[in-house]
This record gives sequence, C-alpha cells and structure tokens, in this order.
Amino acid sequence: MTDRLMLLDSASLYFRAFYGVPDTVKAADGRPVNAVRGFLDMIAKLVDTYEPTHLVACWDDDWRPQWRVDLIPSYKTHRVAEAVASAPDVEEIPDPLESQVPVIREALGTLGIPIMGAPDHEADDVIGTLASTNTIPVDVVTGDRDLFQLVDDDRGVRVIYTGRGMSKLEVLTDAVVVTKYGVLPSQYADFAAMRGDASDGLPGVAGVGEKTAATLLAAHGDLTGIRSAAEAGEGMSAGVRAKILAASDYLDVAPRVVEVVRTLDLPPVDARITAPDEEAVAQLAGTWSLGSSATRARAALTARA
Repeated sequence: MTDRLMLLDSASLYFRAFYGVPDTVKAADGRPVNAVRGFLDMIAKLVDTYEPTHLVACWDDDWRPQWRVDLIPSYKTHRVAEAVASAPDVEEIPDPLESQVPVIREALGTLGIPIMGAPDHEADDVIGTLASTNTIPVDVVTGDRDLFQLVDDDRGVRVIYTGRGMSKLEVLTDAVVVTKYGVLPSQYADFAAMRGDASDGLPGVAGVGEKTAATLLAAHGDLTGIRSAAEAGEGMSAGVRAKILAASDYLDVAPRVVEVVRTLDLPPVDARITAPDEEAVAQLAGTWSLGSSATRARAALTARA
C-alpha cells in the first residue's frame, strides 16, 4: 500500500454538502443533519476512490485573518455577519448549517480523523504547509481554485477539485492547470491576483481577465516581471500597461493575500488512517440519525487501515 496523504478543505466540503443534500434530512430531535450526512458520504467516496493512507481535516481557525484584511480591506467583507474586535469576525453561515458544524467535528473525532487548524490562519494555509512539507504524495480536496497554486508533479501534490460536484471530480496535475488556464501552478497565485475573485472580495486588475493575465505571465514569468515590463513600457500594449500601472497599489499587496502560507509551525499529528470503532460509530449514527452515511464512511476507512 503506497502512502498518500489526503487533506480536506473542511469548510469547502461541508458548505457543498449542505447545499447538495436536502435539509429535510433530520435527526430524531428535528435538527437538520444534511450537511453531516453529505460530508460523511464525501469522505467515503474520496477514500474509496483515491485510496489515501493518511487523512487530515483542515480547519478555518480564522476564516478571515486580520492580516489579510489589513492588506485588502474588501477581503471577504460580504461574508461577514458580525465584526468582532478581539477575535475572528463571525462568518455568515445559514442557521441550519451552523448547528451542524459541531456534529461534523464530533463525527470526525469518532472516525479518528484529526482536525488541524492554526491561529490567525485559514484552512488554506494549513493545507499549504502540510502539502509543502510532507515527504509523501498529497491529494488536496477543495472547491477553492486558489489552491491550484499547490499542484506540483515533482512532489506528487495534486488537487481534487469539487467545484463541479462530487459526481464530476477533477484531478489537477501540472498539465491540467496549464491546459485549463495557460499558466503553470507556480504562476497561479499571480494569475489569480490579476484576475481577481469576487467571491473573496478581491477586485483584481481592472480590465485584465484570465486570457490577458495568462499572456502576460507567459511573456514575463511572474508578477514582478510583468510590473517591471510595464514600468519600462515594454512587452505589452499601451492599454494593458496603463491597467497594470493603475493597479499598482493593489498589486503591492494582492500576492500576499492570495498566496497560501506554507511555513506554519504546526504540531505533529498522526494522520494515518485507522479502523474506526464500530460501536462508537453506531452510537454516533443512532444519536444523529446518520444511518448508512456513517456506515459507509467507517467501511471506507477500515478498508484503508
């Protein structure tokens, strides 16, 4: 059995599970458990399909770190439900999902899947650090395109992209990123900074879309090279040059916001998959009416133990 680490972008997955499974799925006490059941079904499918030997659920200890907001104040602003002065802002989460997050954490604990977060950082940064420092191949499971920057054939790092749904999972390698976007994974953060992302409150460079960003990166290598060329008036049209120069203040800070942190000081964790305790899983399933979803997750993990 070849070792392979799977890193789950947990919030990305449980949001998808919540919207993908009807909220009529409820526990005996009437609490919705659609996100919990969907999340467990995802784990079962992912483990069965990609056969990891190690598994970590990466967590947003801070979904909107202040240091990113200080650089770009619009960062995820539209998702803030309540601003908090001395702690992470409260994210806008549908009430029926918010009540399920503790149950998801309980289920992960019962299944023996470690949860890992880091103060003042997002799950992306935990994933970036674990993917960049592990010595075994890594699969990153996410619906967030920003994590495409981690793809690295030489190190065996792939992204399993859930953006088109669990029935249409995409495995991204170097070649797939190049084919889809015309840039190397190592260029993807600069590409994303220029393109912008409304879902994260990143404005991008006005008038520069994916095609232009890819063309500029092909010609100049990275954002530093693009900006140098723009300042020198070389290697691009006058119109594009004007757009790059006009976005100078944004481009001073955007790369730090978009680039995932790869150097967190994370505690050691035993991520090797073990067979979950059958009785404990049965009790969990009974308490929360998780039925076959819990059974399938336990079976998938047991097969990889």
